[in-house]
Amino acid sequence: MTDAPADAPTHRDPYRLPRTAIPQRYDVTLYPDLDAASFSGTVHVELVVDADGAGPEGTGELVLNSIDLDIHLCQVDFQEASFRLDPATERLFVRPAAPLAPGPHTLTIRFDGVLNDKLRGFYRSTYRDADGVERVIATTQMQSTDCRRVFPCWDEPDFKAVFGITLVIDPDLVAVSNSPESGREPHATSDGAPDRVAVTFADTMVMSTYLVAFVVGPLEITDTVDVDGIPLRVVHVPGKGHLTGFGLEVGAYCLRWFQDYYGIDYPGDKVDLVALPDFAAGAMENLGCITFRENLLLVDPATATQNERQLVADVVAHELAHMWFGDLVTMRWWNGIWLNEAFATFMELAACDAFRPAWGRWTSFGLERSLALETDSLTSTRPVEYEVRSPADCEGMFDILTYQKGGALLRMLQQYLGTDRFREGVNHYLRTHAYANTETSDLWDAIEHTSGEPVRRMMDSWIWQPGYPLVRAELDGADLVLTQSPFGFAGDPGTGGPGTREPGSGTTWVVPVGVRHADRTERFLLDAEPVRMPLSDTDAPVVVNAGGDGFFRVAYDERLRARLAGEALHGLDTLERYSLVDDAWNAVVAGRLTAIEYLELVEGFGGEREHAVWQAIVIGLRGLGRILDVDGDAHAALRRRVADLIGPVVDDLGDPRSGEPELTGKLRGLLVGTLAVLGDDEPTQRRCRELFEMARSAPAGDTGDTRDTGDTGDTGDTGDIGDTGDTGDTGDTGDTGDIGDTGDTTPAVDPELLLAATSVVAATGDEHDYERLLDGFRNGSTPQEQLRQLFALAESDRADLVARTCELAMSGEVKTQNAPFLLRACIANRRHGGAAWAFVRDHWDAALDRFPSNTIVRMIESVKLLDRPELVDDVQTFFAEHPIEQARRTMEQTLERQHVNAALREREADRFATALA
Repeated sequence: MTDAPADAPTHRDPYRLPRTAIPQRYDVTLYPDLDAASFSGTVHVELVVDADGAGPEGTGELVLNSIDLDIHLCQVDFQEASFRLDPATERLFVRPAAPLAPGPHTLTIRFDGVLNDKLRGFYRSTYRDADGVERVIATTQMQSTDCRRVFPCWDEPDFKAVFGITLVIDPDLVAVSNSPESGREPHATSDGAPDRVAVTFADTMVMSTYLVAFVVGPLEITDTVDVDGIPLRVVHVPGKGHLTGFGLEVGAYCLRWFQDYYGIDYPGDKVDLVALPDFAAGAMENLGCITFRENLLLVDPATATQNERQLVADVVAHELAHMWFGDLVTMRWWNGIWLNEAFATFMELAACDAFRPAWGRWTSFGLERSLALETDSLTSTRPVEYEVRSPADCEGMFDILTYQKGGALLRMLQQYLGTDRFREGVNHYLRTHAYANTETSDLWDAIEHTSGEPVRRMMDSWIWQPGYPLVRAELDGADLVLTQSPFGFAGDPGTGGPGTREPGSGTTWVVPVGVRHADRTERFLLDAEPVRMPLSDTDAPVVVNAGGDGFFRVAYDERLRARLAGEALHGLDTLERYSLVDDAWNAVVAGRLTAIEYLELVEGFGGEREHAVWQAIVIGLRGLGRILDVDGDAHAALRRRVADLIGPVVDDLGDPRSGEPELTGKLRGLLVGTLAVLGDDEPTQRRCRELFEMARSAPAGDTGDTRDTGDTGDTGDTGDIGDTGDTGDTGDTGDTGDIGDTGDTTPAVDPELLLAATSVVAATGDEHDYERLLDGFRNGSTPQEQLRQLFALAESDRADLVARTCELAMSGEVKTQNAPFLLRACIANRRHGGAAWAFVRDHWDAALDRFPSNTIVRMIESVKLLDRPELVDDVQTFFAEHPIEQARRTMEQTLERQHVNAALREREADRFATALA
C-alpha cells in the first residue's frame, strides 16, 4: 500500500461520500477460491468528475467506500495513484498524480478479500452432499452497505451505475449473477493450478450497488419457465429439484400480475430465484438474481402446512415486487428504506390475495399489523422515517415498523382512496422516476396529483411522528362523537394514564375512519377536532374502523360496546371481529380492561369459526396464562375455562375432510394445539401423540413452520410472539408454463394437525421424544420439516431438555442463521425462559462472535416475556452494560415491553386469580 500525503483532504460527513465524482459503469472481475475461502479481483470504474460537486478546477482526490479488502494497486486514467484506507469511515482515498479536471475519467483497483462466515458481503454457504461431504458456495449479500466488502465502490443508493460482472471459476461450478450469462472462455492460471473458466454476464440496467449479486458453487438449475418472454429459473443445491415447483408457480404468476398492476415491463433480462443453505435475512431483491433462505423458496406443497405455502408465496411476491419498487425506482438514501420495504409488503399481500383468494390474505395481515401496533404503543417507538447516517443506522431500519406498520399505512391509504385511484398514483410515480432515486414525498405527491386528495398532509402525519391514535367512540344523544388521543401501554413510564400517552401534547393524526351504521358506511378524515355523526337508528350497532384496515385502535363507550355483543357479532366481518378481540386484549395491557373482563368477552365467541379471530383470541389467552403462576390453582382454573371454550369447537370441527377450506384445517390445528397445552386437556394430548406416532411410522414426508425469524407457528404457549398469520395454498392460478414437479407426496397425517401434534409432544414429552425430534431436525426430508422439529425442541416443559437445546444452539450443528432464533424460542419457554436467558447472558460474547449481527437483537426479543421482578432487574442491568449498537432502538423497545409486561402481571395477577377462584 502506498500512503497518501498527510494533508490529503477529507470529506466532513463521515458517512456520506462527496459528490465530486459520479460513477457511470463498473467492470468487476473476481477470482473466488472456495477451498481457501478467499477471493481476488479487479474493478475498473468509468466515472465523471462533476463540475457542480468538485468546482471548475476539478478534484485532487477520489473518495469511495472499501472495508475488509486488501488494496494492492490504484490507477487513475491508467497512471498509478497513491491511496489510503480509513477503516473507521469505511473509505478509500485515491490521490492521482495531478488534479482531475471535470469530465470523464477511469479508476482501476486491484484487491484481495476473504469469503467470510458472517453472511454478508461475499461469504461462504455450506451444505453436505449425498455422501456427507461438505460443499461450499460463494454468495453475496450487499444490502445495506456491504458491497464495499466485495469491491471498492461508491456504496450509496443514489450512485446508480451499470455493472459488468465476470467470474473466473472452476469449470464444474455453476455461476449466476444479475444478468444472463453472455460469454464463457477458458482462463489459464499462472500458478500451475487447474485451468478455470471466465464467465461473463451481460450488463445490468443502471442500478444501486446494494443490488449487485453473484453466486458460485456446486448447484443445479431448473429448466427455464418462459413467462411472457421473461426466463424464470430456480437455482438450488443438488437433490432438491422436486421442491422447486411451487416457487416457480408463484414466481410466474406474480411476474405477470406485477407487470399488469404497474403497467411497466419487467426491468431486467431474466429472473433467477436462488435457494441458499445460509442466509441471514429472509430473501434479497437483487435484480434478476433473488436470493432466499431455502425454507422460503423450496417446499413440498403436499406435505406443507398452509403457513409454509403462504410463506413461500409471500416472500417470492415481496421480492419480485421490489424489481419495480426499489430496483427500478430507488430511495435516495437509507432513511427512505421504509417505503421500499413497506411498499413491497403491501404488494406481496395484494399479489397473494389475487393468487389465492381463499387465503384471505388481507385478513391474516391483521395479526402482522397488530405486532406493529404493539411496538408503536411504546414510548421508545420511532417515526416510520427518521434520520439515517451510519451503517448501523441502516441496519436498525429493518424492523417491524418499516415492514408491517409501513405496509398497513399504505393499505389504509389505498382503502381511503379506492383501489383504482391508488394504483393510478403508483403508476404515475414509477413512470416519472424510472431508473432514478426519490424521496418519500415524491410518492405522496404523485398520488395526490392523480387523486386530488390531500395525500401528503395525511401521510406526513403518520410518517414523521411516532405512535398512533386511540379513536374514542361515544354516544351523545342521537349522535356518534369520535375523538382521538395517542395510545400507550400502562406500565410505560411515558404514559399519562391507562391507554394514553402524554396527555395534552397535541399529537394528532389525519385519520381516515370508516363508520358503518344501519347498513351504510361513511368515510371521513378525523383530525384534531372531534367528528360528530348523526345516527339514523339510535339502537343499531355502530362499527368504527369499518373493514378493519385502519392503523388505530378503537375504544367504544359502554353502550356502544354492548351493541356489538351476542348476535351483533355475526354482523361484523372477519377482520372487524379480529380487531374487536385484538383491541380488547391490548386494552388489558394498557390498563383499560381487566383480565377477567377480557376472558368473559372471548367466552362469548364459542360460535366463531374463522381462523383469524381465533388467532387473536388465543394470543390473549396465552397472555392471560403468562400473568399467573403456571403451577398454581388459578392457572388450573384458567386451563379449565380454556378447555370449556375450545373443546366444543374442536369437537365441532371434527377430523379433516377432503375438499374443506384450508383455513378450516389451519383453525383445527391451532385449536387442537391450544387445547392440549394451554387447556392441559389429556385426551387431546393423547390424540396428538397418536398422530405424531402415525407420522413417524409412515414413509411419507412431513411438514413444519418457520419464517426467517424462527417463528414456531401458532401452537404451543409462546406468549405474544405467536404466529405471524401466514397461510396456505388453494385454487388455480392459470397457465404458468412447465414448472416441473410440485411434489406428489401424500402425508400420513394432515399437516396442520401434525404441526400441532409435534408442538404438543415436544412440550409434554421425555428424553425419547426429544431424541426423535432431534433426529427429525437432522434428517427431515424438507427444509420445513427440519425447522419445525428444531424449534419444537425449545418447547419442552423439562428444564434439562431446554438447557440441552440451548447448548445445541451454540454447538455449531445448528446454522448461524437459525441458532439465534432457537435461543429466542428457549427464552420464550413458559416454564424455563429465565434459565434460557441466563444461558444466553453467560454466552453473550460467543453469540456476538458467531451469529450475524442483524440477528442479535431478534435473539433476545423474547426477554420481554420475563416479567418477574428479579428477571426484569437482571435483563435491564445486563443491557445497560451491553447495548446492541446496530439495533439500539429495537433493543430499547424490547426492554420497555418487558416493563409493560411486568406491570401487567403486578396489576392483574392477584385480582385475576381471585376472580378465577
